[in-house]
Amino acid sequence: MKLLQINSTLNWGSTGRIAEEIGQVVLSKGWESYIAYGRQCNKSKSQSFRIGGDWAVYNHGLQTRLLDNHGLASRKETKHFIKQIERISPDVIHLHNIHGYYLNYSLLFDFLSKVNIPVVWTLHDCWAFTGHCSHYSYVGCNRWHTLCYDCPQKGDYPASCLIDRSEQNFRDKLRAFTLVKNMTLVPVSEWLAGEVRQSFLKDYPMQVIHNGVDTEIFRPQQVCKADLGFDNRFMILGVSSVWLSRKGLKDFLKLRERLSKDEYVIVLVGLDESQIRHLPEGIIGIRRTNSVQELAKYYSVANIYFNASVEETFGLTIAESLSCGTPAIVYNSTACPEIISSDTGFIVEQGDINAVVNIVKLMKETGKQQWISDCRERAVGLYDKRKRYEEYLRLYEGLVSSPLLANT
Repeated sequence: MKLLQINSTLNWGSTGRIAEEIGQVVLSKGWESYIAYGRQCNKSKSQSFRIGGDWAVYNHGLQTRLLDNHGLASRKETKHFIKQIERISPDVIHLHNIHGYYLNYSLLFDFLSKVNIPVVWTLHDCWAFTGHCSHYSYVGCNRWHTLCYDCPQKGDYPASCLIDRSEQNFRDKLRAFTLVKNMTLVPVSEWLAGEVRQSFLKDYPMQVIHNGVDTEIFRPQQVCKADLGFDNRFMILGVSSVWLSRKGLKDFLKLRERLSKDEYVIVLVGLDESQIRHLPEGIIGIRRTNSVQELAKYYSVANIYFNASVEETFGLTIAESLSCGTPAIVYNSTACPEIISSDTGFIVEQGDINAVVNIVKLMKETGKQQWISDCRERAVGLYDKRKRYEEYLRLYEGLVSSPLLANT
């Protein structure tokens, strides 16, 4: 059996690592694994190849900026890629992020509609069913329910500097993405599945498969705060790969104002140098780390994890924190609340810093020791990546053995 995965990156970033690790699972079961990617990559155990090159990415990006036609450039590169698909003749095609300045989705889906190959599409964000954006909750836009127009996030990824083509993009995606008959959608959370059911993709079969955590790396560790350069104050941790507005940096600044600097310290991982320079006293900023071992130590020594994001299709850092035995505070927004339970964390209303302060003070009095076991048990039971990748394998096997049954 042959699996072909398509993603913007390969073994780089969260979706790139997911594709790589799924490939490793199917290889261990005797399948052949192929991964096609568009941009950044690290070494892979699968047979891999790039779609296009740097110049094609730059050209696609330029067209996106000028014409707001993201996903409709790269025609020559996509036609060449389709010939590679025909040569490989995969038994299953698994799509991840097909946006990212490297692929023409219209040409690809026209091809997929004409071949008898089961398609699995993991939805890591909301781009597949909007006229422009990959996330919309932060601005409260629901135009994608019917027809996008006058996009309030035209300047956000995939940014357009001039034209607003959101209405035509919506129509183009609707036409292309509903062509394929034998396709199964995999939203990464129940929240995202609920959104998809309100979109033009609602008639496709869906199976929620959560993103996975390496619970062998992300585990409770006996680490002293001093070993990581921290003092013994109560530590509130926040982690993000990029600290955009929707990730809640301003809320951490508000929280800092409400807590004693002598008793509490906030540690934020993933900031850039400019953000670090502008932090107030009492907040320690750490640049993004590619070391999961280092990140696991931060989670382990933290007294509580605070996810101030208002826009998550899953909430991987929350699951990582639980896996390290540290309870979390999350906003009652998008997918974040479904990651935790009453014995592994707290849900507060978006922006309610008073509630966060009260929880932090309560945790300082009671300690986190009583939470560690429940947090770890939930992470291992629900978010262990090995179990999640086995779900993908079973999905593939079902589609190959009985594609019609698997799509009913």
